[in-house]
Parts: sequence; structure tokens; C-alpha cells
Amino acid sequence: MRFLFILFLSAFITSVFGQDITGTWKTYDDESGVLKSEVKIYKKNNKYYGKIIELYNLEVDTDNPICIDCEDYRKDQPVRGMEIITGLKKDGDEWYADDSILDPNNGKIYDCKMWLINSNKLAVRGYIGWFYRTQYWIRK
Repeated sequence: MRFLFILFLSAFITSVFGQDITGTWKTYDDESGVLKSEVKIYKKNNKYYGKIIELYNLEVDTDNPICIDCEDYRKDQPVRGMEIITGLKKDGDEWYADDSILDPNNGKIYDCKMWLINSNKLAVRGYIGWFYRTQYWIRK
């Protein structure tokens, strides 16, 4: 009986603390709840990155809009395939970095923090100083 308890406890700890943000996530508009994109988060050199792999419900007359408001190397580049999350580091149950998430709708780059609500729901917070906005992404 004791062995089964230890086995169960080990499995529980692994499932809770072994969760990861890598994978494909669906993003939704904050106000309307409409599906906007799919973002693939991946790990490279012990840091986390994310790129847009699909766009939905576009409000522009093109299949693959460009980031006209971006001010860095992404200026005038296609949004589909664009890296919008750069260099997040894991610290406990959170992933974060300064100047690490791009909003391709306005070209602004924000500090970012992410954490898992559960294995299929990710909280994504972009912020400048004390001002922030949190979105919830759903695992595909």
C-alpha cells in the first residue's frame, strides 16, 4: 500500500511540476473572443520563443499581412511565420523576459510573463511598468 501511495505521489508531482508551455496555442481577441491566430512556442538554448503559424478572421484584404508598425527587424515582414515571443526564461512556474513579446497589430514590444492555468490554458501577460494586459491562450 505504501508503495502505491509513493508511486501515485510521484506521478502527481511530475504531472503538476513537469508541465511546459511548448506546443501550439490558439489566441483569441480580448473583447470579442474571436479566434485570431495560432502561436507555436518552442525551446531553443534553454529559452522559449514563439511564432505565429496561422492567422484567422483577418480584418485586412490580404492572406498574409505585413507588420507595417514594427520598428525592428520585423518591419514590413509577413506576420504569418513571424517570431513574436523571444528569449523567455523559466523561473519556477513562470516564464518571463523584458522586451520579449510583440503585438503585430501595433508594432509595440512589451515585457512578458506567462504561466499555466492548467495544462491546456496559458496566461500571457504583456506589460510596461505597472500597466498590463493578460490574455488566455488555449492549447491546440
